[in-house]
Amino acid sequence: MATKVFMEALSPTMEEGRLVKWLKNEGDAIKNGDILAEVETDKAIMELVARGEGVLRKRLIAEGATSAVGTLIGVIATADENIDALVAGGGSAAASSPPPAAPVTPAAAAPAPSPAAPVAAAPAPSEPAGRMRSSPLARRLASERGLDLGGVHGSGPGGRIVKRDVEAAATAAPAARAAAPRAAATGADFRDVPLTQIRKTIARRLAESIGPVPTFYLTSELDMERVAEMRGAMAQLGDEYKVSFNDIVLKAVAVALHQHPECNAHWLGDAIRYWDRVHLGMAVAIDDGLITPVIFDAHLKGLRDIATESRDLAKRARDRKLKPDEYTGSTFSVSNLGMFGIDQFTAIINPPEAGILAIGGIEQKPVVIDGQIVPRRRMRVTMSCDHRVIDGALGAKFLQTLRRLIENPLMLVY
Repeated sequence: MATKVFMEALSPTMEEGRLVKWLKNEGDAIKNGDILAEVETDKAIMELVARGEGVLRKRLIAEGATSAVGTLIGVIATADENIDALVAGGGSAAASSPPPAAPVTPAAAAPAPSPAAPVAAAPAPSEPAGRMRSSPLARRLASERGLDLGGVHGSGPGGRIVKRDVEAAATAAPAARAAAPRAAATGADFRDVPLTQIRKTIARRLAESIGPVPTFYLTSELDMERVAEMRGAMAQLGDEYKVSFNDIVLKAVAVALHQHPECNAHWLGDAIRYWDRVHLGMAVAIDDGLITPVIFDAHLKGLRDIATESRDLAKRARDRKLKPDEYTGSTFSVSNLGMFGIDQFTAIINPPEAGILAIGGIEQKPVVIDGQIVPRRRMRVTMSCDHRVIDGALGAKFLQTLRRLIENPLMLVY
């Protein structure tokens, strides 16, 4: 019996996927569980596995093509089975249906992970099999930047092309183009780049938030002197005690949210869900846009645990190696652009969450204390609030608690 290969929902929010690379050719023998292809979802690059056995008789979409979830993209059958009617869409051969997408309804615990594990892989542009070695990340970067790997020198083991080689080639390419005479007739002063799946998802989610959600903003400036002193003292105890300013802020936000569950909430349309546990989303910038891995039960974790977990999540987010249950299920989010020299900004709420906190940079300012002007390190935070859930006074009380925790950081060490 033939088995249909569908574009599966490989993440809870996936509606379509881009087939990055076929890993099996037509005519290859297939076993149940074999990896057939790499698929770019709205969050990561995942493996599409076979759900039947036989021979891969037909690949119905090309590498780089995008298909909606549930679309037939291939057929597995015996070598002599007639699949013409099946390919045409009118066959009655037995099909293996893809697993349904996980519901987007929030749960108290992390959603069940997808049956497939993500991998940091990408299309292999101009890479003839057996002649050129390159890392998956290098191939993805080359594809995004329109580089032909055939012209890139590999500096990795055995001449393998790695990330730094692609970045060097990408830096050199504009200079080479600038030095060459411009073609008089082409007028090629621009290039159109198709949207990646994650960029499509970001666009859709922003439209869902910035329009329908009645948002207001609260800004507060916090004194960071004691945080800086505590961080320095912890660093003197050894590398295992080193924490970043962001780690301390994440911990303070989690504790403040646990004390103010009215801000740790989701808007459900016909109800408001108040969370007793704090699952804190931390926005991480990646090449394709933004992803928000989640620190679950952040209010119960110590500073060292948050520091270790946040570093690991950020690294794997940039490598596109997060599992679906690691970037879904947040109850509130934090976005920090302070490391980019941004003093203050407003972040867009990620529905159904009712709020997000935008963290600016730390800078030294003259401040009046007890009638004296003294230099103090200060940091601005801006809370975006869904007014259907959080009133001005509720948001202000949350920021008051956050200020107390940040300006007395020993309260976070317990």
